[in-house]
Amino acid sequence: MKSLYLFLNLGSVLIPFIASFHPRLKFYKKWPSLCLSVILTSLVFISWDVYFTEINVWGFNPNYYLGYSVFGLPIEEWLFFVCIPYACVFMHYALLEIYPKICFNKKWGKWLTVILIFIFSGCLLLHYNKWYPFVNYSLAIGVLLFVQFKNKTLLDTYYKTFIVMLVPFFIINGILTGTGITNEVVWYNNLENMGIRLLTIPVEDVTYAFTLILSNLFLVDIFQRYKN
Repeated sequence: MKSLYLFLNLGSVLIPFIASFHPRLKFYKKWPSLCLSVILTSLVFISWDVYFTEINVWGFNPNYYLGYSVFGLPIEEWLFFVCIPYACVFMHYALLEIYPKICFNKKWGKWLTVILIFIFSGCLLLHYNKWYPFVNYSLAIGVLLFVQFKNKTLLDTYYKTFIVMLVPFFIINGILTGTGITNEVVWYNNLENMGIRLLTIPVEDVTYAFTLILSNLFLVDIFQRYKN
């Protein structure tokens, strides 16, 4: 199915896009801020993606995308960095609107940050000689520390909303990595990752998603403050 990756992208963003116009949420008002954040985060993540694809850390199955590429990445992969951040940032703000008290206790939030940095650092040190964990956990530690210092309130809410985001994450990323289909849409070179899978999903992908969405949320918050 050549259009599978495209359908997964569009399917992930369809409901959030329609719900953006709900009079209670009015998420469309955040579009300028989100657009800027997507552009800035994409500069990092797509550059990383292009390089990893070039050196075969991961790659894409031509049976599941339309066949058009830019800098070695299928256009569906470029679209991924628009659709997934849009859907997840929308989910974060929608949950805050519906459940305004969805927030970790400040003390527990601080300890969770410490625990995550400890886990990320351990993964980094144990697998520093493999490309995916080295880059993935280095960036995650840097972003987490920076947001902890600059906007701890965001982290306290994000920890809970990210748990909810993991439900669609396991569905979409599961299919991308081979769950329920004959082959993977995105394949991984196991010599360059930790070799641990959650179903078919490399465990590093969870942290990858965590960092990608947190980076977008942090920038959206900055741009919204500047706008206001």
